[in-house]
Amino acid sequence: MKTYPHLIVIITVIVGALTFSCASPGTFSLPLGYQSTREIPSLASKFGSTLGLAPFRDRRPEKLYIGIHTPYTGMPSHFRSDPFPLEKALQEAIAEGLSRRGVRVVPVSAWDQSPESLKGLETDSVLTMDIDRFWIEGTSSLFKTNVKTIVQLAIHLGVKGEGRVYTKRVEFERETTVASLKPEKAQEMINQVISEVLDTYLMNPY
Repeated sequence: MKTYPHLIVIITVIVGALTFSCASPGTFSLPLGYQSTREIPSLASKFGSTLGLAPFRDRRPEKLYIGIHTPYTGMPSHFRSDPFPLEKALQEAIAEGLSRRGVRVVPVSAWDQSPESLKGLETDSVLTMDIDRFWIEGTSSLFKTNVKTIVQLAIHLGVKGEGRVYTKRVEFERETTVASLKPEKAQEMINQVISEVLDTYLMNPY
């Protein structure tokens, strides 16, 4: 019986790709974190010695998930933030990231974003965030996965010494192609976006 080695290799690759794309669906938790990728000078001069973090607000219509992966065949898998909900995950990620840079970060129970309210704060500045969009979506074909990541934030910073509140909108959108979007890859990609977005903001928060 005559064999066709090249045909066997092709069939093996196709079967492997189909097997992977049919991986069991489910909901996967993605630990979120902020790891700065660049030098950001003078954070103390921007925030003072102590920065208060007021509760963040998630304004997205869909608050349960932060992403989805649709395989070539089979049911889609969803991604959630770890910790959950998303506003808590981002607040903790920012607090840890800034603390590593020498900024003393403390929680603030509430802030109405008015300049008048800054006088009553025990911190030099206060920051909060509105999360308008935060989503990673992978759509797989036979041999590749197209991934789209979108983040839109409105960051509000009150500086007590100036008696002013600065609001900046930070938006990020990227489309790329990867071999597959395992949860580990999705976590890596979304954390890269978090770092890029926050680095961009911290370079010029006013």
